[in-house]
Amino acid sequence: MSKITFLGAGSTVFAKNVLGDCLLTPALQGYEIALFDIDHERLQDSANMLNNIKKTSGSTSTIKAYTNRKEALTGAKFVVNAIQVGGYDPCTITDFEIPKKYGLRQTIADTVGIGGIFRNLRTIPVMLDFAADIREVCPDALFLNYTNPMAVLTNVMNTYGGVNTVGLCHSVQTCVPELFKHLEIDQTGVKAKIAGINHMAWLLEVSKDGVDLYPEIKKRAAEKQKEKHKDMVRYEMMLKFGHYITESSEHNAEYHPYFIKRNYPELVDRFNIPLDEYPRRCIDQISRWKQMREDLVNDANLTHVRSHEYASYIFEAIETDVPFKIGGNVMNTGLITNLPREAVVEVPCLVDRNGVTPTYVGDLPPQLAALNRTNINTQLLTIEAAITGKREHIYHAAMLDPHTSAELSMDDIIAMCDELIEAHGKWLPEYK
Repeated sequence: MSKITFLGAGSTVFAKNVLGDCLLTPALQGYEIALFDIDHERLQDSANMLNNIKKTSGSTSTIKAYTNRKEALTGAKFVVNAIQVGGYDPCTITDFEIPKKYGLRQTIADTVGIGGIFRNLRTIPVMLDFAADIREVCPDALFLNYTNPMAVLTNVMNTYGGVNTVGLCHSVQTCVPELFKHLEIDQTGVKAKIAGINHMAWLLEVSKDGVDLYPEIKKRAAEKQKEKHKDMVRYEMMLKFGHYITESSEHNAEYHPYFIKRNYPELVDRFNIPLDEYPRRCIDQISRWKQMREDLVNDANLTHVRSHEYASYIFEAIETDVPFKIGGNVMNTGLITNLPREAVVEVPCLVDRNGVTPTYVGDLPPQLAALNRTNINTQLLTIEAAITGKREHIYHAAMLDPHTSAELSMDDIIAMCDELIEAHGKWLPEYK
């Protein structure tokens, strides 16, 4: 019996999408769906939910919850990762509140920036533990990483974990549909090419019947900017740098030095930037969980419709050898020629029985590659800190972050990092 293992299965809503999709996929019938989470109550919730979907869908797969991680991984063909180390309380609260004392504001704090750095530092040791287990009990497994910070964690698993890893983010497949919906353009028959880095990949080309659609897109976007809407940062970046970005405006507001500035507080209002957005979402999700749990876990007649998440389509393509195209996060083995080879890039990939095969992109437009490199600098220094255990590289990562360095002095950045390290306590290894 083939096996799909889901690490972080207590993420019940996400497990419903990814594993519910698998239960509905003909090529994946008869699989064991192995669930693991350190929160045993949420683990059982997800098992109950998936068994309900199994019953209503008629799936022949088996759902099994494990409290031993190595047993859950043993013999797995595919591993899906969706963990969050430290949770909202205390770690996300820490990531927001300490920088706020220094005047550094954030929106999501899960990718780069000071919040992204510390989310990486507490997650990388756990991921390397996963990698050790995988090398021992399922060395040929394909590891699908859905956990943020995407680029760094995918890089670490490939470079230091010795695990065949692809990182997946739904910002690629939602990019064009959401843009065209907002601009009221028909997307039927549209061709698009997207590449860059995770959360800052670029809509490089977009056309229909051989006609470049960018002039019309920019014209409509400029009109939209006259009134407030939720995508103002991305439109501004497109109008100034020439290309649309895959990930949302609330994310990109903190990836660049242009939008969240103490000396220009009017920019936050002008570009409709939701400061402290991620803590708000966490609080809302926690408050709604009781009702969501009732709807998801205790509904014996729960049904599911296959989602747009890539996982089941990847598994299906490998099993059937019917090719499927994804936007995947992979090591830059010369794929994007003006970004560092040691970085992870997000590029079109072909999936079939041979696994995930990335495609060659070549040079990005120089201004886009330059913007990507500003974030890659912090990513690579964060990895250096995690692997060497040297505190100075945490400082380097923070001092090279575009938003952090635009707002704070080097002395304040170092003091803030020291305070964050102390506050995280047991969630971090020792940094010397």
